Amino acid sequence: MRDGLVRGPDGRVRCWWCNGSDDYRRYHDAEWGFPVTDDRRLFEKICLEGFQSGLSWLTILRKRDAFRESFSGFDVERVARYSSRDVTRLLANTAIVRHRGKIESTINNARRARELVAEHGSLSAYFWRWRPDVSERPKRITKAALMKLAAPDCARALSKDLKARGWTFVGPTTVYAFMQAMGLVNDHLEGCEVREEIERESPF
Repeated sequence: MRDGLVRGPDGRVRCWWCNGSDDYRRYHDAEWGFPVTDDRRLFEKICLEGFQSGLSWLTILRKRDAFRESFSGFDVERVARYSSRDVTRLLANTAIVRHRGKIESTINNARRARELVAEHGSLSAYFWRWRPDVSERPKRITKAALMKLAAPDCARALSKDLKARGWTFVGPTTVYAFMQAMGLVNDHLEGCEVREEIERESPF
């Protein structure tokens, strides 16, 4: 196979990073890179990317159901009302990542998200404003090109704006991982079957 592409046990050609784990393959095939406009899913993802900091995404993915149960399905209004009692409850929950800073960040970011919704109408309307122009993107998405995109200009700009609004755990690398996952960019490699599926079905 070409650099960065692998053929899975089912014969499908995929990006290299999902090889070796059924959980990763399912996530790659059905979620990663597909455009998302649902506010709850957008909020969930940017919070979970913050929890992932210093860990592997596979660790967070396997705990995602527990995170959803623990954080009220990532309903912005409900999480924004969490108190110190909820922080204590979450720190005692062994099914999630028990990091006080990240837990408190999620509550803070829910409050900041509520402000964004009041200003822009929805999180979707805000986040999709930051989708980069095609002229800012590599001509071809190869593994080599992807390795250089840890924090492109679009992610640095979004990160800076979020931080100015009081969000935390939203550094440029974290924000770009969010943009990739939510389909603001399509970073499936050229030749990946899922990339072609997204290009056929994307409304953008």
